Amino acid sequence: MRILFMGTPDFAKKSLEAIYEAKHEIIGVVTNPDRPKGRGMKMIPSPVKEYAVSKNLNIYQPEKVKNNDEFIQTIKDLNPEVICVVAYGKILPKEILEIPKYGCINVHGSLLPKYRGSAPIQWAVLNGDKVTGVTTMYMAEGMDTGDMILKQETEIGENETTGELWERLSKIGADLLVKTLELIRENKAPREKQPNDFSIAPMLNKQMAKIDWENQTAEQIKNLVRGLNPIMGAYTFIDNKKVKFWKVELKPITDEYKDTKNGTIVLADSKKGLEIKAKDGIIRVIELQGENGKKMLAEDYLRGNKIVQFTVL
Repeated sequence: MRILFMGTPDFAKKSLEAIYEAKHEIIGVVTNPDRPKGRGMKMIPSPVKEYAVSKNLNIYQPEKVKNNDEFIQTIKDLNPEVICVVAYGKILPKEILEIPKYGCINVHGSLLPKYRGSAPIQWAVLNGDKVTGVTTMYMAEGMDTGDMILKQETEIGENETTGELWERLSKIGADLLVKTLELIRENKAPREKQPNDFSIAPMLNKQMAKIDWENQTAEQIKNLVRGLNPIMGAYTFIDNKKVKFWKVELKPITDEYKDTKNGTIVLADSKKGLEIKAKDGIIRVIELQGENGKKMLAEDYLRGNKIVQFTVL
């Protein structure tokens, strides 16, 4: 089929690769404009653009799509049979949704109607879910409200991070998109309306990254660390310096620490590691990052940074 692909991050790149290798006719690739990144603020293309360039595909990078008559006319002139949208980052107006013969198809990183919105993978980890998946759907004007086509479930590992789950779901989503397009081509694609018991996965914010030792359970802290890895990292302050935690594990509270104040460092030893009392457990820090430093094992950090035991964070 004649496909116009719209996507931006590496999650979308996997889907573009899959439909390219499935020999579909990709008549154009729409992705976000290059953005400045790094200390030198060099303009960096999206992963989707990098792949499209490598395959000599036509690339379009509009700053906006809503009320962009020129861009909408360009899509009409391309005359796609279907538009595939994967983590594009912009809401498509009705004028675009109505252009392709077979509609606009979206790959969403959750089992809809759960986690509609921009951060479904992150929230599945943050909330400690055991199962998640990918849904393909026909796009509608609302946010992730369209009729569902295919779903595939997968279990979330006990220690799996957002980054690790993101990578796995990107591959599942790519395969599911190819299957979905084949069913659409054969006029065999199912169409299931979403029930009303939906939940939202809003954008993450920096404020949520700070660990609340007084109120969050040990499990919630662990899920916060997993859920924000590698996006921004959960953090706390030690000796008035910001320290990010990238990997932790849980230990039960022994009798000697049951009455210890939450957020107290109960172990800080370069050979034995770093442990902190939480509401209902002990957080053992495996990997961390000091202010303006590099990621490292907690034991390595303690060799160069003295932390006093029984300091309250």
